[in-house]
Amino acid sequence: MGSGALNDASKFDEDGHPKRTGTVWSAGAHIITAVIGSGVLTLAWAIAQMGWIVGLTVLLAFSIITMFTSTLLADCYRAADGTRNYVYKDAVKSYLGGIKYKFCGVVQYSYLVGVTIGYSITTAISLVAMKKSLCFHKHGHNHDCTLSNNPFIVLFGLIQIVISQVPNFHELAFLSFIAAIMSFSYASIGLGLSIAKITGKKHAPTSITGKPITDSYSAEEKMWSCFAAIGNIAFAYAFAVVLIEIQDTIRSGAPESKVMKRASVVGILISTVFYMLCGVLGYAAFGNAAPGNFLTGYGFYDPYWLILTANLFIAIHLFGAYQVFAQPVFGAVEGWCRRRWPGNTFVSKEHKLGRLRVNLFRVVWRSVYVVFTTLVAMLLPFFNDFVGLLGAISFWPLAVFFPIEMYMVRAKISRWSCRGFFLQVLSGFCLVASLLAGAGSIRGLVHSLRTFELLQSRS
Repeated sequence: MGSGALNDASKFDEDGHPKRTGTVWSAGAHIITAVIGSGVLTLAWAIAQMGWIVGLTVLLAFSIITMFTSTLLADCYRAADGTRNYVYKDAVKSYLGGIKYKFCGVVQYSYLVGVTIGYSITTAISLVAMKKSLCFHKHGHNHDCTLSNNPFIVLFGLIQIVISQVPNFHELAFLSFIAAIMSFSYASIGLGLSIAKITGKKHAPTSITGKPITDSYSAEEKMWSCFAAIGNIAFAYAFAVVLIEIQDTIRSGAPESKVMKRASVVGILISTVFYMLCGVLGYAAFGNAAPGNFLTGYGFYDPYWLILTANLFIAIHLFGAYQVFAQPVFGAVEGWCRRRWPGNTFVSKEHKLGRLRVNLFRVVWRSVYVVFTTLVAMLLPFFNDFVGLLGAISFWPLAVFFPIEMYMVRAKISRWSCRGFFLQVLSGFCLVASLLAGAGSIRGLVHSLRTFELLQSRS
């Protein structure tokens, strides 16, 4: 009896939750999986809109701001009384409460749902690109190899229904390690292809101010494109939304905040190096005509097997990245249902199926969620504008405003002190950037919808 109780106790932390086993390496893998996602594919396009000076300055500024606010947010993982905040909005509730807590929940979960929809679109585009690379190789670059995205969105959804049965974040470390390796791999292939294009003197012209204004491209259109590009860069750094959830996987022992800060700094530094390389070399290779996705926009055709491999890596990465952003949504709904119906066996009972644990409610709810994101992805297949809008919606409130507000409460920083004033100015600057990015992305979506035929998405 005593031995059984001891064995059971070894499986749980001090608060009765399953024992955490995460390390700085697993946390770093989760961060890289969340950060180096489909956002890296848009950076050449984003810099092409703004040019060398503004584009690189904006990219570097977002990196520095994200790294700084991530360290503030990591300090807010535990409440003032030392209890753990298991998810982001729990931290907001414990420090800020009230209306800010509700606002955070709406923004966070809207963004998480949006990202999973965006990843469904991106994966389908990459799967289509694999098939098109074979088609171009067989029939030539002038052949019409256009395909419908919808079957590939459905395929991604079917696979996600299966993967989504992994019970929680704690059991996803293996998937994040694989996804992190894939993200490095396809980013490296993109870099190699860009370098080959530059050294082969096949690259297009670039400029200090980016895409030039012409009779067919007005100053107003350039302004809106620059705003949308800011949203694309913001999306590339928007991992704060799952930072608390990642931190909650770190095993007890050393203070979780120290481990998370190290993981955040390492993860963001590595990501920034890749981002700068992909943005710089991608723009240098394609110039002002850089495609929205530099691995599926067909600036590259050959070697076809390498293009095929890169897009396979993107797809594998996004299978894991989808889960990094979907698991908090799953956990929130399942936790609410367990509290609402504590004695309901359909909601709470776990069934053993060999070595697997199966919960009927989890199977039904998560399958319905994946079907929903799949259907929306088929209805709104606009990669760049959708990515930009997600970045605009999430960056200021989740990566800047809430971390700053919570840290000021935690550290008892006066709003009128020099430090408090600096933090509020930083927050205000990021709010303006998010509003401009959102306006640019919404305008792009409206333009795309004018020519879009329902369920006729093709790449």
